[in-house]
Amino acid sequence: MAQSASITGKVTENGQPLPFVNILIKNTEIGTSSDENGYFTLTDLPSGKHLVMASSLGYISFSKSITVSEGQSLTLNIEMVPSAQSLDEMVVTGTLKPVSRLESPVPVEVYSPAFLKKNPTASIFDALQNVNGVRPQINCNVCNTGDIHINGLEGPYTLVLIDGMPIVSGLGTVYGLTGIPNSLIEQVEIVKGPASSLYGSEAVGGLINIITKTTLNAPEFFADGFVTGWGEYNLDVGSKFRLGKNADVLLGVNYFTYNQPMDNNGDNFTDLTLQDRISIFQKWDFERKDSRIFSLAGRFFYEDRWGGEMQWTPEYRGGDEIYGESIYTSRWEILGKYQLPLDEKVLLSFSYNDHNQNSVYGDTQYLANQRIGFAQLTWDKSVGQHDLLFGSAVRYNYYNDNTPATPSADNIWIPSFFAQDEIAFAPKHSLLAGIRYDYDKRHGNILTPRAAYKWKVSTNDILRLNIGTGFRVVNLFTEDHAALTGAREVVISEELKPERSVNVTLNYLKKIYSDNGTFIGVDASAFYTHFSNIILPDYDTNPNLIIYDNLDGRSVSQGISANVDIAFANGLKFLVGATWQDVSNTENDIRQKQILTESITATWNLSYTFRDLNLTVDYTGNLYGPMRLPLLGDLDPRREYSPTWSIQNIQFTYKGIPNFEAYAGIKNLLDWTPNRGNPFIIARADDPFDKNVTFGANGNAVATPDNPYALTFDPGYVYGPNQGIRGFLGLRYTVF
Repeated sequence: MAQSASITGKVTENGQPLPFVNILIKNTEIGTSSDENGYFTLTDLPSGKHLVMASSLGYISFSKSITVSEGQSLTLNIEMVPSAQSLDEMVVTGTLKPVSRLESPVPVEVYSPAFLKKNPTASIFDALQNVNGVRPQINCNVCNTGDIHINGLEGPYTLVLIDGMPIVSGLGTVYGLTGIPNSLIEQVEIVKGPASSLYGSEAVGGLINIITKTTLNAPEFFADGFVTGWGEYNLDVGSKFRLGKNADVLLGVNYFTYNQPMDNNGDNFTDLTLQDRISIFQKWDFERKDSRIFSLAGRFFYEDRWGGEMQWTPEYRGGDEIYGESIYTSRWEILGKYQLPLDEKVLLSFSYNDHNQNSVYGDTQYLANQRIGFAQLTWDKSVGQHDLLFGSAVRYNYYNDNTPATPSADNIWIPSFFAQDEIAFAPKHSLLAGIRYDYDKRHGNILTPRAAYKWKVSTNDILRLNIGTGFRVVNLFTEDHAALTGAREVVISEELKPERSVNVTLNYLKKIYSDNGTFIGVDASAFYTHFSNIILPDYDTNPNLIIYDNLDGRSVSQGISANVDIAFANGLKFLVGATWQDVSNTENDIRQKQILTESITATWNLSYTFRDLNLTVDYTGNLYGPMRLPLLGDLDPRREYSPTWSIQNIQFTYKGIPNFEAYAGIKNLLDWTPNRGNPFIIARADDPFDKNVTFGANGNAVATPDNPYALTFDPGYVYGPNQGIRGFLGLRYTVF
């Protein structure tokens, strides 16, 4: 035995330890698995040539020929390559219960921290720019607030979840996607299409679920910091530790700052909002009898951001001398899950957040407070071929602001009941049927049914058909930036009804494994969504007004989307996606494309690892087709439609030092900004308080020698970032 050889090493993915990977010597009974830190040892090897093989669900199999002699001890480090974004991950978003992504009747897209690192950003909001069919939309050239579009639908149609809890909505949508350290994210799950039968209001166009790590798979300590050529600084720091016998704690802190005003387009306004932001996240996992779940998490977020004229300082806040938009935001959240001590699977989930916003837009002040409480009880039960889920939920919404549209605080309780049944009626066929009932005292009873059919044609071919409904109760002043700035007067022409949607999505998933280790994955969908009672802002009837009413007609979002994922055994990987979509509104038989909605979008991610150099190169980018833009009248000289434009990035990551990753690259390689081809972006930037604008009897601006285009100040003509080319440099340190 003393003369036998041994092999020791570590299994990693993108430099991070990979636990529980199966490792064996072919044609022998010698084998083991990597421990929780990725280490393994193979002993009692006879001398000679052996084939070492490693395999794990969701990864391309690894093999390497090794020759050993008697008594020799070799070191072999194994780098595993994910198979097309790990098509076999566990997902929870589509059905509210953990299932394999391949077995889920609802198509769910999954993105790991490794995907987010390929184009490092200071927030998940920015990172989603490389997801096909998802676009972060900046809504204001001055304050740079924004929202997330899915399949061309406006941000309020997207529900954002943290660990499955609808903790982010309305006033706090963009802030919920900011300040969570990427190193604490286990995965991001995205469902495109209505999901109101499980999640209620706001899950009309789709949802994004940010799932944080448990203490079991989080690093002992991590630090990740980067700086850009524009003077942006971002730092993520975190650790995990044990308290007492039964509690594990995960702590993460994110800090971001940018304090160098820049005006490259020459309009005397900041191109990028200046920010100071801190976010503190803490999660507690408690050990309980029979491995029952009990976790608590909390987050505190504070941000001070401003944009405006280059001469602006805080002493001008709220005045009419120098224009600035200044936003102070403080927000805290708590969420948790507790599995009841019963033989049945009964889970209590809850969340609460308080969002306070103190904003000024020029001399217009906007003070708002929103509180959202949520509690949900679910019972998961399997009976024969039936996989059942029953649930009851209650949601509390509090909202108040200082605008005339909110004469008193809004307090709403919305109780809900839902049920779903997934029936495996044949070996390759299953049907999911579900329905939800909500009661809102403002709108009465609301029913949202859905159905999903899955045909597993073969192990590597899956066809899904989903039919779902959604509803949304609208609060304009938490969602539309233009309604807050005071640049236009808001007119609500009727009592607004809740919006309803019906969606049909056909999805096809194909996996191809070749003998040489190459993997090809294809994920394609066709979608159609019909909206009724849709509430749209009318910018065109009167350029000085925003008129809100329920559309007397229909709104349709339709299109096709596909992702192709290729991973070669030599370390070369492609992830390419494209979407064609047509989003339009029809009223009085007049059909018009929806404003700020692109016709085509494409994303790509090309990666190659030079294993001998411990160097990985990532080339990422996106492309957006023409979209209709909000003009201020017939004389407005700016483009009515945006051009086709692209943001492209490159990154180099070196992993040759244990526990460290050094990365550097260039963002926006083409130096593209939306002022190209336009005489200006911000209307009347030289007169932001409209002091020199002449108005006619109808309230519209009149063309004068000083104002030949009859414009008023408006920062809402925006469809892409004003930030041009810049370099970045970063360093990560991780201890498992």
